[in-house]
Amino acid sequence: MKNVGTSPAGAAVEWAAEEPGPARQGTAPGAGDGRTRQLVARMVLEQGPVTAAGVAERLGLSPAAVRRHLDALVADGEAWIRESSSRGRRGRGRPAKLFLLTESGRARFGHAYDDLAVSALRFLAEQSGEQAIRSFAERRMAALVEHHRDALAASETVAERAQVLADALTREGYAASARTVGSGEQLCQHHCPVAHVAADFPQLCEAETEAFAEVLGTHVQRLATIANGDAACTTHVPHARSEGRAESRPGPDRNAVAPDSARRSPDRQDTAPSPHGGEHV
Repeated sequence: MKNVGTSPAGAAVEWAAEEPGPARQGTAPGAGDGRTRQLVARMVLEQGPVTAAGVAERLGLSPAAVRRHLDALVADGEAWIRESSSRGRRGRGRPAKLFLLTESGRARFGHAYDDLAVSALRFLAEQSGEQAIRSFAERRMAALVEHHRDALAASETVAERAQVLADALTREGYAASARTVGSGEQLCQHHCPVAHVAADFPQLCEAETEAFAEVLGTHVQRLATIANGDAACTTHVPHARSEGRAESRPGPDRNAVAPDSARRSPDRQDTAPSPHGGEHV
């Protein structure tokens, strides 16, 4: 079935998915490279494993043009090739190449992982209560930081630990960075793989903040979150007090014993003889 008012490329996508016959003339020609590649990828998604000739026949494109797009999909890791187990019409020639999409190629067409996760957590809350959500969030973060605990423990200062944590989070897909701001470090996560889920379940963000405080060895303050609509998840990590004193007050040893004259109270004046006898304060 074809929707009224769709663009030629959109019509080709809908038709290709529902009518297995030869393509109508004029649907694919004129489309840009990107749109044509999307059509080719969709055909591989719906009909794969499929040959280049099969895709070309269904879309009304030349086999050479289709092969160019298929080769590009393979080069980008979005499709892979497997040889046909039967030679079919090729007779004694080489087995036909069959194209299929990889997981990366399937990602072109979206997924509902976030919706599934939200539904699962809602069910968990209904069945076991809010504490079950919190326990899940804490266990998830504990597993994430456990892989990097040794590297964090080996760092001597808060600044070093913040950088190690940022590097670890980047490897986990959070695109994190750390920099010194004022009296502490600012840890920024420029991407959050679970932002959509965390918007409904802030326990995920709370557990993350607590895990940061534990591995960094200091109280931290969450300033912003992507789940709340901010540009990045931002956490303030204060420098340890000992670090702050060493940096801001590098003066002499204050524990040294001062001479008697130096220990006098600054507001006490020395006594002087009174002109009327005795002492005048």
